[in-house]
Amino acid sequence: MIINDAKNYRKPEHEIDDVFINRWSPRSFSEQEVPENILLSIFEAARWAPSAYNEQPWRFIIARTKEAREKFYSFVSEFNLTWCKKAPVLVLILSKKNSERGENKSHAFDTGAAWGFLALQATKCGLVTHPMTGFHFEKAIEVLGIPDDYAIQALVAIGYQGEREDLPSNLQEQEQPKGRRPLGETIFEDTFGNTWK
Repeated sequence: MIINDAKNYRKPEHEIDDVFINRWSPRSFSEQEVPENILLSIFEAARWAPSAYNEQPWRFIIARTKEAREKFYSFVSEFNLTWCKKAPVLVLILSKKNSERGENKSHAFDTGAAWGFLALQATKCGLVTHPMTGFHFEKAIEVLGIPDDYAIQALVAIGYQGEREDLPSNLQEQEQPKGRRPLGETIFEDTFGNTWK
């Protein structure tokens, strides 16, 4: 079973575009290759994310061939390998920690915005994305030759959604969009903990 309508699982409290509800992080991937023009469109969306001083600190290392993905598998945790091996594209997201002005204190924040843009465009293109931090960061740095002035933020599997039944049995019941805590528990007014009504 493939879940095509996340609105059956998620109910926004206020009106928003469907793309925000439909974006979720399945673990079941089809091995169907992602056409290059579609892949480029999701990185084009990321390119237009906002960043302090227009530094654009984000960088992406893409693995889309069997050989490149095998290299990535060398640092992915055993648990994540049980499901991400079917994904046709893996992307390591990095952020540049410094700029000409010195330390870029918003490098991770800005790169998170780029990831968000990428994920939403992927959803609009009929793709699914699943970010993970369950991998060996130091080994990734070594295997991929990442310079010291870059920080790893996440590894993302990208592709077309597969069948829930193709996952290991322990993951099948988790394979559905998850809700979010109420907005009132997230927004504070004036001081921390003072709930915005």
